[in-house]
Amino acid sequence: MSNRLNTTPNDLRAFWMPFTANRQFKKEPRLFVSAKDMHYTTHDGRQVLDATAGLWCVNAGHCRPKITEAIREQAGELDYAPAFQLGHPKAFELANRLVDIAPEGLNHVLYTNSGSESVDTALKVALAYHRAKGNGSRFRLIGRERGYHGVNFGGISVGGIVANRKMFGTLLTGVDHLPHTHLPGKNAFTRGEPEHGADLASELERIVTLHDASTVAAVIVEPVAGSTGVLIPPKGYLQKLRDICTKHGILLIFDEVITGFGRLGEPFAAQYFGVTPDIMTTAKGLTNGVIPMGAVLVTSEIHDAFMNGPEHLIEFFHGYTYSGNPIASAAGLATLETYKEEGLFERAKEIAPYWEEGLHSLKDVPNVIDVRNIGLIGAIELDPIAGEPTKRAFSAFLKAYEDGLLIRTTGDTIAMSPPLIVEKHHIDEIFGKLREILTNGI
Repeated sequence: MSNRLNTTPNDLRAFWMPFTANRQFKKEPRLFVSAKDMHYTTHDGRQVLDATAGLWCVNAGHCRPKITEAIREQAGELDYAPAFQLGHPKAFELANRLVDIAPEGLNHVLYTNSGSESVDTALKVALAYHRAKGNGSRFRLIGRERGYHGVNFGGISVGGIVANRKMFGTLLTGVDHLPHTHLPGKNAFTRGEPEHGADLASELERIVTLHDASTVAAVIVEPVAGSTGVLIPPKGYLQKLRDICTKHGILLIFDEVITGFGRLGEPFAAQYFGVTPDIMTTAKGLTNGVIPMGAVLVTSEIHDAFMNGPEHLIEFFHGYTYSGNPIASAAGLATLETYKEEGLFERAKEIAPYWEEGLHSLKDVPNVIDVRNIGLIGAIELDPIAGEPTKRAFSAFLKAYEDGLLIRTTGDTIAMSPPLIVEKHHIDEIFGKLREILTNGI
């Protein structure tokens, strides 16, 4: 057994942990010290089955050889290269590989370091594009209630999760929000895309009429709203948004930070739903969660709008110190190769029906008020404890960890997204343990 096991840091106070109940955690720490394929190993030597792909990101499973070796080799060959006025080969190679699997027409890539940065980059591109086209009056951005677009100021402005917004003042101005699509009275226990709710896309027409189309730059939505509890778009909803945006000259941005890289059995959700945005944000599964990296894909029309004026001038004043970092680029290339060589996108599509059956087998469990699924994503919504919202789901999370299962909770919803290498016996274990946990007093 590794010497790292059975040890904990001697002081937990310095690290202010993100999106964590810090006081509760530091009384009873939950620490991972290693991982392989579908499992984590805890500091006390237990195996924990990963039903969340880390944080929606470890799509190919943990510590995959091709990815770890690519990082090792790159670190010893070229550790860092500036991205401003200079480059290195792998950044260009990865961009080409991304374009190859992206929806047709998304032909250019801007690199970031996270989903949050990808969103803010996309919003800046949208605003700058309209100005480059002589339409500087288009400054408004439209998000959606319950949407999650990261934690930077742009992302929380267009996002619609109250707890993420309420502490930070006025945020960006000129932002409006579409209604969310969660209709439990009509769509509870739906398998895949709900039948009801496509008409909610028509609210975009109302918002555009209120502000006038000449002021609206872009609409941003998650094809599947993940972090708010897995809200799946009703049939026809995304196409209606696309049609309205096209009609009014508004850019449509898909936030595919969660849905990208095989989660729905296609490279991107845009392909699953047959709707192509003007801009697409990615991160997470791009490097299998191993190295921070994101990418924003845009159409040639958007890219080319900036390619004018003297050739020695910078066309777009935006970027990051680590844009296209060599080690991250190597990780991205190896990740895409792993997906392709192992047929993981196709595999996700094949096993999704078994995943669906496992999820919906919990329909009869006490306090389960809804089950939702699409691709290898699932949600189990629980009836909140009166006066103690989120407590029932968090209690399930703690009990699952004790029982060797990693789930994620948001509000009183259990959200899951296993690595694409998940086997049927893993799925049986996930839902067998959840049935036991939810049946016995949570």
